[in-house]
Amino acid sequence: MTAHPKQAAVVSALTFAAGAVVPRIVALLSPPAQTTLVVAVSTLVALSVLGSFGASAGGAGIVRGAVRVTFWGALAMAATAAAGRIFGARLG
Repeated sequence: MTAHPKQAAVVSALTFAAGAVVPRIVALLSPPAQTTLVVAVSTLVALSVLGSFGASAGGAGIVRGAVRVTFWGALAMAATAAAGRIFGARLG
């Protein structure tokens, strides 16, 4: 199956916007003591699901798309957490 870059780009933009809402809602609904863990896990699940949607819409492999988006999302979350620790950022 041949990938369709324009369709994948449009779906990627839409899923990116939709995916930004997930951590916010989860953070509001999770117990304060578990917010970080619950948001991280739910965000990785959402990234996987949305990555598979984007890959499917673009005509690429669903598993490969889900893994790629989840991997880079996890890496970005880790880098952000590391920067927060380095600079002493605190939530709340």
